[in-house]
Amino acid sequence: MSRRPRETGGKARGAISVHMTPVPRSVVVANRDDGPLSKAMGLLVAGQLPPLPPVVAGAFVTAVLLVLGIAGADDFAVFAPAVALLLAGAGSAHRHDGRLDWLAPPILRLTEYGFIASAGFARSVPPVLIVALLGAMAFHHYDTVYRLRQHVYPPPWLATAGLGWDGRMLAVALGGLLDVVTAVFVLLAVYLWALFAWESVTCWLAAPRTPDEAVEPAPAD
Repeated sequence: MSRRPRETGGKARGAISVHMTPVPRSVVVANRDDGPLSKAMGLLVAGQLPPLPPVVAGAFVTAVLLVLGIAGADDFAVFAPAVALLLAGAGSAHRHDGRLDWLAPPILRLTEYGFIASAGFARSVPPVLIVALLGAMAFHHYDTVYRLRQHVYPPPWLATAGLGWDGRMLAVALGGLLDVVTAVFVLLAVYLWALFAWESVTCWLAAPRTPDEAVEPAPAD
């Protein structure tokens, strides 16, 4: 059941914005940045699979495939995102309430950043484009971490619009298969910077300025 905003002086203050959402089942889940495909994988196992083992397995297999790609077997490297999705995505629906489950988001970040950087350098993408794309993702992830500390949660549509870690990796891999990696880096960097910067600015402008304006979140189910 949702709660009304606190009232001060007889007037409701800080009515909840369209950019504000109830507290997710877990702050760790919010930090995962799962896209639609990863969330769908999690629904297949109904949240029964602990998140950390498949995330670690996905990172390990991705690293092995990247090493094979650096050694000259490019066809193996482009399958890394699909493997990571099949493994790590399966744990996305879990509540992430285990003692070490907080490790899942940073491992996913390492997997995503490592794959994108490796794919860019392997396909001779200009370093400035690699930095631009990684910077857009790092900005989004830093913004998410900081806003969660302030109890300001990303809207549900943002992970979908931002493609999620899984969608971004798959887009780069598809660019590799079609030999248009540089173009994919350009399009993703421009799109993600515009999306994440716009959403962040509008969210923070709509966020409560004082604790009295904050809306108490609804209890988790």
